[in-house]
Amino acid sequence: MIQAKKSLGQNFLKDENIIGKIVNSLFATEDDLVIEIGPGTGALTRHLYKRYPNFVAIELDERAEEVLKLEMPDLEIIHSDVLKVDFKSLRKKENQRIFVIGNIPYYITSPILFHVFDQAVEITQSVLMMQLEVAQRLAADKRTKDYGILTVQTQFFSQADFLFKVPRQVFHPVPNVDSAVVSFKMNQGLNAAIVPGFKKVVRMAFNQRRKKLSNALKGLGVELSPAEQFLDKRAEELTVDDFIELTRLLGFN
Repeated sequence: MIQAKKSLGQNFLKDENIIGKIVNSLFATEDDLVIEIGPGTGALTRHLYKRYPNFVAIELDERAEEVLKLEMPDLEIIHSDVLKVDFKSLRKKENQRIFVIGNIPYYITSPILFHVFDQAVEITQSVLMMQLEVAQRLAADKRTKDYGILTVQTQFFSQADFLFKVPRQVFHPVPNVDSAVVSFKMNQGLNAAIVPGFKKVVRMAFNQRRKKLSNALKGLGVELSPAEQFLDKRAEELTVDDFIELTRLLGFN
């Protein structure tokens, strides 16, 4: 067992029942490509490696790579920051379905989620363990403080299902918070043309969430009047469908 690095946000899972539940939450088949983010010392990896012939792990910690290779010499490991990995480039064959799984570090949970969402049309399902507080934010209701950019993008790019809570005691070292496992069934039928504009509108709207959209969206550099019915509202008052309609009215489609 290697010593967890705080700088990498490492907390190693040690409960076999929880491990089994996470692995069984993935509905991939033997023909699919399964990608694990941050395998660490291999709690999930050794089960995924046996189950899926097309399995790839992405790991930044060279110490963890050495441990994994000792036990699984044939394991394919990509030494990289996951935020720099284009998942579709890892396919073993054309049009292969992609599944993503992992216990992701708390300190980069949001960037990893946004990275997964950016590749939503390529991914069938993601099963990710994250801080409980973040998992709860994914399903926040509008007009609440937790409703924000991450909530709206999650509901736009996927169907997110809160699977189960994971107590902090099943990790080593023990973190200061509880975790949760969430399954994301990715929306592969997205209109690609609207995605950049949608993300821009949502981000700008919530970056000034206290302001009405008539002021918050001025920096877009487009005519706002076609979206008149939304301009007197604040970002937290709009549903995901409202943001889609707003994006279209502003000409980002």
